[in-house]
Amino acid sequence: MQQEKRVLLGMSLDELKAVVKALGMPQFTAAQIAKWLYQQHVGSIAEMTNISKANRERLAEQYEVGAMAPIDCQRSVDGTIKYLFPVRCAEQCVDSGKFVETVYIPDGDRATLCVSCQVGCKMNCLFCQTGKQGYEGSLTAGDILNQIYALPERESLTNIVFMGQGEPMDNLDQVLRATEVLTRDWGYAWSPRRITVSSVGVKGKLKRFLDESECHVAISMHSPLPEQRRQLMPAERQMSITEVVELLKQYDFTHQRRCSFEYICFAGLNDTTTHAREIVRLLQGLECRVNLIRFHEIHDVDLPGADEKRMESLRDYLTKHGVFTTIRASRGQDIFAACGLLSTERMKKCKNEKMK
Repeated sequence: MQQEKRVLLGMSLDELKAVVKALGMPQFTAAQIAKWLYQQHVGSIAEMTNISKANRERLAEQYEVGAMAPIDCQRSVDGTIKYLFPVRCAEQCVDSGKFVETVYIPDGDRATLCVSCQVGCKMNCLFCQTGKQGYEGSLTAGDILNQIYALPERESLTNIVFMGQGEPMDNLDQVLRATEVLTRDWGYAWSPRRITVSSVGVKGKLKRFLDESECHVAISMHSPLPEQRRQLMPAERQMSITEVVELLKQYDFTHQRRCSFEYICFAGLNDTTTHAREIVRLLQGLECRVNLIRFHEIHDVDLPGADEKRMESLRDYLTKHGVFTTIRASRGQDIFAACGLLSTERMKKCKNEKMK
């Protein structure tokens, strides 16, 4: 049986140095490989033409670039594109029937990419389709980066948000590895201010992220009331929104690094004056912003989305009381817009085909 080759995509410069050393290649070759990967985006080792042919062949015996093109996409009339990528999640083969979604969102001179970090999710938030899939596995740094590397619109990207499928803090090692590649000089050399990482709040992991990364952080709040948030988001039991905010207050968000809160609005459920007052009280003393989000309805979840008037009222109250608040424009409503819908349909199809 032929041994599966290891993937170069996602490796750090130090890891590449270890690879070339083990293969008896000059140490400077590691920097050459990093440049071919993260600046030139080559599809194969054979394209790394400033490395000798003998060394390219030696490298190709055990390694491959590992980029995988998207296998499906949905295009919205507003320009939003949702791609479906296969993954090698947990070292599985590419035909394992597991996929993640990546959403490309162009907006004038900005283009944001929403990337995934897990197949499925353990958090099981009531309003999220990804949570209904259950947890299938965490992505490697290579899986995460491939969503950027193999994106047809890669060159137009201005921002990346880890707000796709999965909880970034539940896969923190690989998320940090991916953001290292994106921000280091030998990698993509992006400013960390172009990257936002979201979280429901995971005890221990959120603090580590804040200590080890300079990227923006976005917290999924969805209710300032602990009991209600627990019903919407079981993760509240492990780290309450109060604990999350108290932790955030220990960090400086007054300069370039940004802290934001994501807040999906449900009619009559979390958009009342009581909620608005509690949000103001909770966030007092923390430099942050709140992003109000329209709810994309999902199957078998009886949660009504708030209308525009209710969302504007909530925004105006929070802004008047010192909490900078915006209403996020809803994108891709004519396609499988909410996280998890496209991948869920594809996995169902794969399972049905296997049963035939």
